[in-house]
Amino acid sequence: MLVEELRADEKLAGWLRDLESGGEPRAKADLPDAIALVDVLLDLSVPHECVNELVALRARLAADPEALTLLGLCVDRFVRDMGKIGGGWEPPVFPESTGALGRTFQVFVFIAALPYVRAYHRQRDIPADVSRRTLADLGRNLAVHRRRTGTTGLLVPWWIGLHFHGELYQLGRLQFDLRRRNQVESGLPPEYGEWLLDVHIPEAGPLTPDAVGVSLQRAVTFFGEHFPDRPVRAAVCASWLLDPYLGRHLDPSSNMVSFQRLFTAFGEPRDDQLDAVYFTFGQRSLDGFDQLPRQSSLQRLVLERVASGQRWQVVHGYRELP
Repeated sequence: MLVEELRADEKLAGWLRDLESGGEPRAKADLPDAIALVDVLLDLSVPHECVNELVALRARLAADPEALTLLGLCVDRFVRDMGKIGGGWEPPVFPESTGALGRTFQVFVFIAALPYVRAYHRQRDIPADVSRRTLADLGRNLAVHRRRTGTTGLLVPWWIGLHFHGELYQLGRLQFDLRRRNQVESGLPPEYGEWLLDVHIPEAGPLTPDAVGVSLQRAVTFFGEHFPDRPVRAAVCASWLLDPYLGRHLDPSSNMVSFQRLFTAFGEPRDDQLDAVYFTFGQRSLDGFDQLPRQSSLQRLVLERVASGQRWQVVHGYRELP
């Protein structure tokens, strides 16, 4: 059973004890029935290949009283500070021994939290289309997981936690969430105040300068209208796409170099060889290095730098907003 497997893991056993020490849940954790669940999954852009499995796993979850209790505790902890910046509870990745239910458990936590995040969106007058596209990133991440592993699950469940905790929003090509100055790398010019927009680049089509420009302008309007209590004057981004090595070796007119030029570097870069490998090839290791494709100039550039013994870096950048 799921909870027995978790208790057998020393780290997760401590996580369980912490959850259970919070007393009776105050928030309800209702899962849609099997029929309604299909509609919910389709609304969240869940791939058709995952829908049948999730419906079957819902039945397994419903038949496991301890797992249902755990679901309630997780949802209660997750939604109790809905919308609080940096306050979201981060769901852990369960070990492989927990099987398909463990691999998808966080998906059911997010589904049970849907009424709460939608209520928060209504409270903030978030437009319905922004709410829908933001939460549909669950489906996109399930698709990425299936494409890279052949199974249903989430590679980084804490990331989807930002969406379902009312912190992150999809606005055109880019995604944005609010950050306090003390949550980003030091070295940012002091005139930009306490609140900043953190920029994220999902796998969602070409990163053209026009699409990026429209997205940034939408973000200025959106956060000004719906979060006026948190005024922003600058956007920040931390990404290997800001590594100046890219700018020196790719075509100056390429989308990636154009994106890089939007930002001014600040703070100290961080070595992260595997970020470049992950976002280019979908794996967080150098296993099978010689077999990785070298079809595009970007693929060749990433692999050539690794092979030369150099290291890719995550660089922090800022951009003043209108």
